[in-house]
Amino acid sequence: MNVPVTEGTKDAVRPFAWYRSLGHKGRRAFLGAFGGYGLDSFDYQTLPFGLAAITAYFGISSGEAGLLSTTTLVVSAIGGIGAGVLADRIGRVRTLQLTIAMYTVFTVLCGFAPNFETLLIFRGLQGLGFGGEWAVGAALVAEYCATRYRGRTVAFVQSAWAVGWGLLVIVYTVLFSVLDADIAWRVLFWVGVLPALLVLWVRRSVEDAPEVTARRTATKNRGSLVAIFQPGLLRTTMFAALLATGVQGGYYTLFTWMPNYLKVSRGLSVVNTGGYFALLIPGAFIGYVCGGYLTDLLGRKKTFLLFSVLSAILIVLFVQLPYGANGLMLAISFPLGFSTSAIFSGFGAYLAELYPTELRATGQGFTYNFGRAVGAAFPAVVGFLGAGGAIALGAVGYAIAALALLGLPETRGRELTGVTS
Repeated sequence: MNVPVTEGTKDAVRPFAWYRSLGHKGRRAFLGAFGGYGLDSFDYQTLPFGLAAITAYFGISSGEAGLLSTTTLVVSAIGGIGAGVLADRIGRVRTLQLTIAMYTVFTVLCGFAPNFETLLIFRGLQGLGFGGEWAVGAALVAEYCATRYRGRTVAFVQSAWAVGWGLLVIVYTVLFSVLDADIAWRVLFWVGVLPALLVLWVRRSVEDAPEVTARRTATKNRGSLVAIFQPGLLRTTMFAALLATGVQGGYYTLFTWMPNYLKVSRGLSVVNTGGYFALLIPGAFIGYVCGGYLTDLLGRKKTFLLFSVLSAILIVLFVQLPYGANGLMLAISFPLGFSTSAIFSGFGAYLAELYPTELRATGQGFTYNFGRAVGAAFPAVVGFLGAGGAIALGAVGYAIAALALLGLPETRGRELTGVTS
């Protein structure tokens, strides 16, 4: 007996069915958000990779170096919250353009900084754009997604972080191999002008999901920061912010200090440091993608819990291995990159599903970036205590994330049109 196969069933099992399901406009939105987040990563990572050279050039302490990272993340929280509110009021695409332009301009200006204080200001202002891009892009793509594909689709946007990161590693390796470190770190920031090209393309080619725009603009309290703290959403906002705090505190602690740790504490050259990232970054990309599929398969909460536990264990192993165990550290790099990235895959879909249309970008922007701001204290603590064993404090962040899940609902399969406050 032949069982009829519908077109929808056939489409569901085809490779990249999630991408085809977006439609023409949705695919353009996906490419705009993917490019924006990838270049966001490229521009953000210029500081961690140039940090050793910057520290030597300006003669600053490790605590002051950590302050550069912390300032970026704290200001990015302000930018992210503001961008979320703005996206619910003036639209996703217009806000996306503004955030990309902001982080591009100030990344380039960082390369011209004449002293530490000026660099601190420029890096902080760069954070305004850096913080806003993710929440806006994630909301834009989530609103074009079919419900069954939302986890993996938004996770592919998240995977752009690894792509931008990998591109930066290549540029860093070349620049620091052929130029003196005193000028190489400046050129690294100047190359951050690349996202300017993306702004022009987004302006011409990408638009908000029309039906979502109609629902959002028909509501009076759209983009209201106060509304996400009202009784119907207060619990969600509090625990989602705590989840984001734990995950980002652990992540930024590890990856802000890892290049410096490998070079200073482990005595590795630029090329040998690149070997670690040659495993870490592919692991991150695969983790982003696999994490997205797992959020659709297992559910959002189980996926967060799984990778919270794995990330905490791997961070402790990585930094506590004895000095002569660099080979084992190298072997851990791939699963470390995988697990610490896979945990981020669920954020875009999960936060979108927790908030109603008129408050979606506001809720995403606040919770994710509140977590970024509070989590920013973790790298600064490591800076003052000394990199190395103190990086293991990042494992505490993942424990906090696991606990936050106790106060949040499972949202897999939830229709965005059915979310109410």
